[in-house]
Order: sequence, then structure tokens, then C-alpha cells
Amino acid sequence: MLDPVSRLFDKRLSALAAARDPGLLNGGLRGVERECLRVTPEGFIAQTGHPESLGSALTNRYITTDYSEALLELITPAQPDIDSTAGFLRDIHQFSVSGLGDELLWPLSMPCRLRGELDIPIARYGTSNAGRFKSVYRHGLWHRYGRYMQAIAGVHFNFSLPDAYWAFQADLGRSAAPIADMKSAAYLAVVRNVRRLDWLLLYLFGASPAVCKCFLPQGKAGLDEFDDESWYAPYATSLRMSEIGYRNERKTALLVSPNSLDEYVNDLTHAIRTPHPPFEKIGVFADGEYRQLSGNLLQIEAEFYSTIRPKRSALSGERPTAALRRGGVEYVELRTLDLDPYAATGVSDTALRFSEIFLLYCLFAPSPPEYPEEQATIDHNHGLVAHRGREPGLQLQRDGVAVSMREWGLESLRDMRRVAELLDSSTGKYTAALLECEARLREPDRTPSAQLLVDIRASRMSAADFGLDLARRHKAELLALGNAGNEHYALLEVEAQASLDRQCWIEEHDTLPFEEYLAAYLA
Repeated sequence: MLDPVSRLFDKRLSALAAARDPGLLNGGLRGVERECLRVTPEGFIAQTGHPESLGSALTNRYITTDYSEALLELITPAQPDIDSTAGFLRDIHQFSVSGLGDELLWPLSMPCRLRGELDIPIARYGTSNAGRFKSVYRHGLWHRYGRYMQAIAGVHFNFSLPDAYWAFQADLGRSAAPIADMKSAAYLAVVRNVRRLDWLLLYLFGASPAVCKCFLPQGKAGLDEFDDESWYAPYATSLRMSEIGYRNERKTALLVSPNSLDEYVNDLTHAIRTPHPPFEKIGVFADGEYRQLSGNLLQIEAEFYSTIRPKRSALSGERPTAALRRGGVEYVELRTLDLDPYAATGVSDTALRFSEIFLLYCLFAPSPPEYPEEQATIDHNHGLVAHRGREPGLQLQRDGVAVSMREWGLESLRDMRRVAELLDSSTGKYTAALLECEARLREPDRTPSAQLLVDIRASRMSAADFGLDLARRHKAELLALGNAGNEHYALLEVEAQASLDRQCWIEEHDTLPFEEYLAAYLA
């Protein structure tokens, strides 16, 4: 497990401080992907198609859909700092809500007021092979895991360091290895440490302590009734990231090693090529339609749900694993953040800045190899904090010993302060974010999960009505900005129309039969 006071950690931080070059860390890139359901004014999932004013979900670079036709995914391009990232995300939201009519963006990670699984429409991407591929993949997710899980929403934070940092690290370690290899090894070290410490993010930013009864009609052990429409766990932080939420490792006993790029790619490739009897029973093609892409452990790489992924931008038609083999890891995608109910864009400045601090801490701290037996400890800590993170005296497992979650977290944050100081300019925004997180560890009532439960009770509304009230307020806040205040409005408007044109072009020039397209891709 992490040893935050090790000599290696101190050496790396001291060397960076001595370099006195802010660009070594601040010169990297940051991006955000925010998922959110479109809902009716009554809080039901919208049954309307993806709004044409937002462009093509298949080809728009900034506005697409995730699993469902109603599950928007709003994507910022890579930006040089947190302020630019947050600003672009705000502009995408403002542009999007202006084209929704009376529909709202659901502000909570867990969906509500579902009348059944078929209330969650699977995303549609047109008639092209690429579009059909995306839809068939989503049908496969339905048959494998159900639609409910696929309607859960969250925030992904993408992060990479600048070239100057990697040159610095090579000099520091006196390494003659190719930069691409060094980057891949370092980013995979981040992956291992994030997995070991991701419970801290669930505690600090989890905001899904309750779940609609329609999501779990029969309830579940450990959940109590919150109101007529909802279950909750009294000390839960993120039911979204619990076993009832968005995970598949336990469902298939899938292990993907983050110890090296070769192991990671080979394990993913093996899972994509290995038949899985329960999935084979579903069938691939039946009753005149595709049910899934294959009957294997994974249909494609994206099906592997992990709290963090090492990634590389793929070329047109290139598989993610092939992209990783070609150029190594380019950036990491942190996938643990719940939607912040109180932020119109679904994520706070504190969460973004702490995520950056956290990822750098995981880079600088020692990162021993992860072995299968450690997975049980990782799962134990993750599940415990998701369900009971605010429980007084909660203990986790560390190096085979029970330790206080609070003390472990505070110990880690004390060492993260050095990272925050390296990132900070005169504004002190990173340090302020870290201090807020320290306060949440000391006072659980300050966490979003606790605040949400208190505010719902104080409102005397149901959890669903409280979410609707937040959605209305967020929409009003975004619309009040007006197009004139949207720096990227013209860009987003042009992209929306251009994306529709690109989809038409693809469909007009797509002549290969889908069966051949699918076989070629899976080969």
C-alpha cells in the first residue's frame, strides 16, 4: 500500500521544488466528461430523441450520448488549466440547456422515477456501420447487466503531464529509456495507487447516499427507507460506486493487471477474445437483430468498468488497445466522481483541483506491483467507504492491518499539501481545495453525501422532488448567462451543424455490410 513519507516521495517532491519551474506540473492538459440524464418536468427520463440542435451524437466532439438516448455526455477538449476546463464545461452546459425545451438535466448520479427498464431508451446513432456498432454494444450491456445500471451518471477527469515534466523525470532518474515507455510505466503507477486509494475520493466527493426504490424495487440488505420513493444507507457516500452501481469486475471475476503496459493490454485483449458461458447464452444474433457484439467476457475495451483507465487518443477505426500498443499511455481518465448536485455543471472547482492533486500524489508516491490477492483488499475498502464511509470510527485494511479511515486519509492529505503548494500560484486555489477536503475528513457532516441528506430532509420534499428543484435552479442559472456570455457558443453552434453533416456523409459513403464491418473490427 502507499507509503506517503517514503524517501522516494520526498526525493521527487524536493527535486520539483528545487527546479522552481511551475510549467513542469502546470503545463499539462485537463479535460472533463460529464454525464447527465435528460428528464421531463415531472422527473421521468425523457423519451424524446437526442435534440437536433445539439448535433449528431455520433460525431459531435463536445456533446454526445452515453448509454441512453437520454443520457447526455458533455465533453470539454483538453485545456491548459482548471479555470479554462471549468469555463468550457459551463459553456457546453449553457448551450445544451438552451436547446432542451422544457426538459431538465437531472443533477443526481442515480436515476429516479423509472417505470421499468424499458423507460431507459438505448442510444441511437443512425444507420452507418459505426452508428450501428455503438447501438449493438449498448444492447449487449442491457442483456448482460440490465439497463438500470447504465442510466447512472458521473464525472470523468482526464489528465496528462507536459513533455517538460517527462524530460525532468528522465534526468532525475538518470534513465535512458524511451520517453513513451517511461510515461506508460509512470501512468500505470498512478493507476495502481489510485485503485488503492480511490476510497478517499468516494468519501470526499460521493453524493449518492440514496437510491430510488424503482432502481431497487425489492430493496437490499444495508439500505433503509428514506422516504416513500427512496432507499438510503445512513452513512453511505457513493452508492453509485458500490456493488449496486457502475461496476462489472465482481460480475465476471475479471482481472486486468495494471503492472505494465503489456500486461494491461494483454489482459484486456484476452477478455475480449475469451468466451463467457453466461454471455454466450444470450446469443449474438437472434430474431433478426443483434443482441451484442460477441459472447465474450468483454465486447470491447470500454466495457471494462474501472475507477481509472490509462488511455491514448485512437486513430480513426483504431481499437483502444491497439492505440496503447502503438504509442503508449498518453493520459489517465479518473472515473470516480459522482455528480455534484449543487453545481450546475455537475462538478465543483474543489473536486477538479483535488483530483489533480490526488493524481500527482499517486504519481510521486511509491507504487509497488498489484497482485490478485491485493484486489480483495482494494474491493473491501472501496465497498466499505461507498456504503459506510461516514460511519464514526470506520476502519479499513492497510498492509493486512486495520487502520482508521480518517487517520489514513488525513495522513495522505498532509503529504498532498506539498503537491498543492507546487501547483499553486499566488491564488492559492489548490491549497484551498485541499484544506476543504481536510475539513471534510475531520467533520463528516461537511461531505456532499451528508449535506444532501440534511438538505432533503430540511426541504420537506421527497428526494426526487428535491432533485427536480435543483434541476430547475441549475437550468435557470445557466440560461441567465445568455449566449453573449458564452465564449464558445459560436464554436458549439458550428460543431452541432457540422456534426450532422459528417454523419450524413458517413452514412452516404458506408457500403460495407455490417456483418463484414463487425468481423473486421473484432478481428
